Amino acid sequence: MKLKNTLFCLLLSAASASFAEDKTPIRIGMQATGTSGWELSVLEQDPEKAKRPFTIETQPLANAEAGKIALQSGAVDLIISDWIWVSRMRSTGADFTFYPYSTTSGALVVAGDSPIKALADLKGKRLGIAGGEFDKNWLLLKALAKKQGFDMEANVEKVFGAPPLIDEQLKLGRIDAALNYWHFAARLEAQGYRQIIDGKGILQGLGIDEPVANLGYVFKQSWASAHKPALNAFLKATETAKKQLCSQDEAWRSVIPLLKTNDQASQDKLRQRYCDGIVQPGGAAERQAAERIYLLLRELSGKQLTGAAESVQPGTFWTLD
Repeated sequence: MKLKNTLFCLLLSAASASFAEDKTPIRIGMQATGTSGWELSVLEQDPEKAKRPFTIETQPLANAEAGKIALQSGAVDLIISDWIWVSRMRSTGADFTFYPYSTTSGALVVAGDSPIKALADLKGKRLGIAGGEFDKNWLLLKALAKKQGFDMEANVEKVFGAPPLIDEQLKLGRIDAALNYWHFAARLEAQGYRQIIDGKGILQGLGIDEPVANLGYVFKQSWASAHKPALNAFLKATETAKKQLCSQDEAWRSVIPLLKTNDQASQDKLRQRYCDGIVQPGGAAERQAAERIYLLLRELSGKQLTGAAESVQPGTFWTLD
């Protein structure tokens, strides 16, 4: 009997090892403040995770640029980035591709009692801008202001800086408005600051109504093609996790420690803005809208942001099949 039990245990162990070997490891580069960690936390707690054809390995990243370097060097398989960068890289021969993650980008925020109600009210004011002069939100905001007859370059004092610095400058009253990334803007809103316009509103003002993902999962097309079943299963699982975070309070409560705030108003606003950004990968209409955004950014940045290519490169967007 003991011999039979031993043989059974050995067979079970071998079967488990074989099953584990069949799983595809997906190495994900993650920033500490990134919301992708929320979804991965939900996936980790899923009682059905043993049935998935993939495993997840995470690697911390200092910032977005570190993620691009890690992806290009092969240190990770997947990062969160934007399709503009993917298209630019493809125009140079790289085979990166993009799968939509979120339509949420940034927002223009002012103090609750600020007299600023519209873009033209920024005349003579100090505007803090997260990122540099080629930040997409800034380029598109300038384009919208120009459409409204207001030249922001000539009439606004610009202060560029990292998101936390811009956030702090607004709180200290050293700038009159902040164009910052969505989660910084959401936390400010929870503290009584007021949103003038967000990334979606900017695009709508420019005549682009179709939701287009600002951020997405980026990976090599060659790697994706070699591991398609596992990758597609992962992407579908993360979409389910997003929906759970927005529809199931229990799932949301499980990620609250990752928010690093005990303030209920901040937690609620972060959840609201996160859920506002959920995107369903679209078809031809979304691609056409992306093309229009690309052409705008190409012109506005003098090709500095997009590179020389005249259009979004074929293969930029990955589709599930």
